[in-house]
Amino acid sequence: MLGEYRIEGRRAAEIAASVERAVGAGDLAPGQLLPPMRELAARLGVNPNTVAAAYRSLRDRGVIETAGRKGSRVRPRPATTSRELIRVEAPEGVRDLGDGNPDPALLPSLGEALAAAAARNDEHPALYGAPEVSPELARAARAALDADGVPGGPVAVTSGSLDAIERVLAAHLKPGDAVAVEDPGWGSLLDLVAALGLRAVPVAVDDEGPLPERVDDALGRGARALIVTCRAQNPTGASVSAARARELRAVLDRHPDTLLIEDDHGHGIVDLPLHPLAGGTEHWALVRSAAKAYGPDLRVAVLTGDMVTVDRVRGRQLLGPGWVSHLLQGALAHLWHTGAVDVAAVAASYGRRRDALVRALGERGIAAHGRSGMNVWVPVPDETGAVARLLRSGWAVAPGARFRIASPPGVRLTVSALALDDIGPLADALASARGPAPAGRYG
Repeated sequence: MLGEYRIEGRRAAEIAASVERAVGAGDLAPGQLLPPMRELAARLGVNPNTVAAAYRSLRDRGVIETAGRKGSRVRPRPATTSRELIRVEAPEGVRDLGDGNPDPALLPSLGEALAAAAARNDEHPALYGAPEVSPELARAARAALDADGVPGGPVAVTSGSLDAIERVLAAHLKPGDAVAVEDPGWGSLLDLVAALGLRAVPVAVDDEGPLPERVDDALGRGARALIVTCRAQNPTGASVSAARARELRAVLDRHPDTLLIEDDHGHGIVDLPLHPLAGGTEHWALVRSAAKAYGPDLRVAVLTGDMVTVDRVRGRQLLGPGWVSHLLQGALAHLWHTGAVDVAAVAASYGRRRDALVRALGERGIAAHGRSGMNVWVPVPDETGAVARLLRSGWAVAPGARFRIASPPGVRLTVSALALDDIGPLADALASARGPAPAGRYG
């Protein structure tokens, strides 16, 4: 069972440390079964309660996982190699459709906004003891959230949406807890869940968002949190419709203890209405990042939620970075106030390219998906082969392995770099690379 490694110790802390050293050194591999508690207690000459306490400590720290009579196993290690590294490097002469970046031509200039924020800071410097959230940004964010029907709640500001999601998960969950996530879904989020010692439970999606019956099943089997992308889901472009939102709210009504996290990924680049799910669970959060509409380097996201959740996030934030720079907060508030992004125009620009590609693929018998945002998801029978053949045809795409847990193979294409004249040749290359696939949900 344990090969050459012998667990040692007389106290619970010593036994736990022995296991943890072995895991860190690779002497105990991920998935390896540990001895039953009574067996290990007899071998060490200690009370079974001592081993139980050691195993409990290891489980709470995310080192092992327990499954009742199936025993305790070493947990899979947190992601040390990011899914974002599962990429195809585009050599010279190959068009890169796999980077997931927005179209630079649709991003506003930040010079005026940063200058305005700097001028305000000259007059009223942000010093220790100042509010963590700029009152101007908080007012603008709350007004926009109110207009979209998001329940009332305090506002926090984080360094991007992934930072917000991490802080919300850490505020409520402990290693070993299960989290229901979209499949296929955002690769960085899947990495984050693993790195926190949490267990991802895949939930299939279609063009209207997570499938309600799959969400209900995941929550019924013990998932303590649900993460949903409201609009422009990465990688599929799914957007939660009004009908789907009603169904999902009904599911959440049956599981009021669920921590709900909504990622409004498409804010600022999508003209589809937001249909928030919050309201039926005790703890919830909704996050809006500036990355896609204003530029990935503007590391600002606005978070709202129930009072307890936001208070925990802000309290923990104060013990780390303290706050997000008021210069950046002021710049985002200025961009919002001046209407620096024409959301309808940006959405239409992405929509023309995205819809044209989905339509062209449909004409070639390929059921692609891309209801909103800047990405198109194309199911393929052989992911590795399709990626390689596309590369030889002059197109680099993102392998679906970056985004999948249990869903079927696919590739993601970001339309930001496409012109309408590119659509036909790209669709021909995709048709040649993969052949026809059945229509339907993603997994």
